[in-house]
Amino acid sequence: MFKTAHALATALVLTAWAGTAQAQSCGDAENPCVVETGTYHLILPEGEPRGAVMLLHGGGGRGQGLLRTNLARRSVERGFVFIAPNGIHPGNRFPNNWSVRAKNTTFQTDDTVFLNDVLNDVAAKTGADRSKMLLAGFSRGGSMVWDVACHAPDMARAYAPSAGAFWDDLPESCVAPVDLFHTHGWNDRTVPLEGRPLREGTVHQGDVWASLKILRETNGCTSRQPTRSVVEGERWFKHWEDCDAGRIDLMMHPGGHGSPSDWAPRILDWFEARLDEDGQ
Repeated sequence: MFKTAHALATALVLTAWAGTAQAQSCGDAENPCVVETGTYHLILPEGEPRGAVMLLHGGGGRGQGLLRTNLARRSVERGFVFIAPNGIHPGNRFPNNWSVRAKNTTFQTDDTVFLNDVLNDVAAKTGADRSKMLLAGFSRGGSMVWDVACHAPDMARAYAPSAGAFWDDLPESCVAPVDLFHTHGWNDRTVPLEGRPLREGTVHQGDVWASLKILRETNGCTSRQPTRSVVEGERWFKHWEDCDAGRIDLMMHPGGHGSPSDWAPRILDWFEARLDEDGQ
């Protein structure tokens, strides 16, 4: 009897959340959803969701601004819940931020806990499969994606950071192998591929190449040299696919500090390929 009642209650909750963004009880630009550790925005796809795509904003940003992005639109079109959490640290020098690990930097709260709470809440509210979630992020949000992939690799199925990586001091190693697709602009001067010092040298952005080396070692890739290097117009790819577990894909473009126009469809294609490998 209890199981039947519980199943009915769950079905009613999911029915209330099904449909378009207009039918949501929370999550739009003006009415974020609330968990104990913070707030987030979301857009629902039509029908039962396949999984979810979470995008982390850059430093100084807010989740509501990501609801109009190409990734938001395309994620929902493909049947994924789109999630845009708010990184908020009121006591920090830059309050709209993520708790990225870095030397001489402290935060009162841990966004790894917050993001995990959000994904669990979305799964409970929408029925999105917790094993089919992509964590993406731009700039400071991209650095947070690297941190999660390294220190809490089971949080998402795959990771897609753009224009952000580890900060110094770099981790000596990561917890477990992951699938990660990193994107970076060749002419990025805000977060250069080699990193740069900030706050009079008291903090340093990490070196992307060094970040990739750490992940190659964690994944057990057989060589520094990628399995394949591919040029497609103004996109330059390196693929490390010969690893004991997981894979690493790098896409570079000639631009500066930004994600290229084809970033959203490329990372979604890549994510769906990972789900296909899982037989999902």
